Parts: sequence; C-alpha cells; structure tokens
Amino acid sequence: MITSKEEYKYYVAADLKANNYKTWKFRYRFLPGYSLIHAHKLLREVEYLQNCGKGIISKFLLRYKRIRFQQVTIKLGLTIHPNVFGPGLSIAHFGSVVTNANTIIGKNCRIHSGTNIGEGGGKTPIIGDNVYIGPGAKIFGGITIGDNVAIGANAVVNKDVPSNVTVGGIPAKIISNKGSQNLVKENA
Repeated sequence: MITSKEEYKYYVAADLKANNYKTWKFRYRFLPGYSLIHAHKLLREVEYLQNCGKGIISKFLLRYKRIRFQQVTIKLGLTIHPNVFGPGLSIAHFGSVVTNANTIIGKNCRIHSGTNIGEGGGKTPIIGDNVYIGPGAKIFGGITIGDNVAIGANAVVNKDVPSNVTVGGIPAKIISNKGSQNLVKENA
C-alpha cells in the first residue's frame, strides 16, 4: 500500500520496469499503444491520492483521477481496484482481468487476460510475491498462494498453493517444482 510520495515513485518505477519501460513519458497518456502502462500509472496515482491526499485540492484531484482510471480500465476490459497489487505489476494484455477489491497481491505479479481473482465463501485470496498468472486462470476463495508460483493457463485454483511450484488444471494441482522463474521480472 502506498503511504508516501517516495513509495508512490517506487511503485511507478517498479511497474515501469516490470513492463519493460525505463521512465514514464508524458506521451504515454495519449498514444494507444501505451494504454496499459497508462492504466498502471493512473492506478498508482489513485492509490497515492486516496491514501496520502489531504485538503480540498487532493479531494478534487482524486475524484478526477478515479473517473479517468475508470474510463481507461473500462476501455481496456479491466476490473482492478486500488490497494490490491504490490509494486512491479505487469498486466500483459488488455482484456478481461477481474480482481476482487479485498484481494491482496504481492510484488512482481504478471497477470494475463481472461483472469478472475474473486471471492468464495465470503473470503478472498492472498497471493504472494513473484507470481505468474496465466491466461484464463480463475483463483477464488480464502486461499493463500505462496511466493514464486506459476499458475497455468485456464487453471482453477481453489486450494492453497505452496511457494516455488507450478500449478495447472481443473482443479489446479502441482505439475512442476519450477515456479515462476523466467516468467516474472523480479525488480521490486
């Protein structure tokens, strides 16, 4: 969770690096090929203003950024919420990505389209650091996914997953002890 201007800058830098960008450029706001990185930046701006903003100007700016963030995410097919993702977020493609607002996702998460991370039995997942979530994966319930985990395409994860493994299938089972090495940029 972003609690200071320094953390905001750190999160933005980590997200840029996770998406193979060196620095933020103003033109990314307007060019269609940069819509995803713009959505990442807006997410971090909303988080910063929501968590740290004080005064009337911050309230108005937060309202504007929330509207802008909502417009961009709807256009991209994303349903993501502030204060869910740690630094180093990489959404690989636009398309349906849905996360529950109460989910906790650690640093350096790479997530693909068609993914749904949601509630089950009134509880939401806690996902560790350096996790790769393949296209079409479904993760739900009060489960814990360890660090350095790779979740295969179209996997349905509804049970706890230990660290340093690859899971796949319906329901998801451990299929390898490799984990997310070479699938996630560990930079944050």
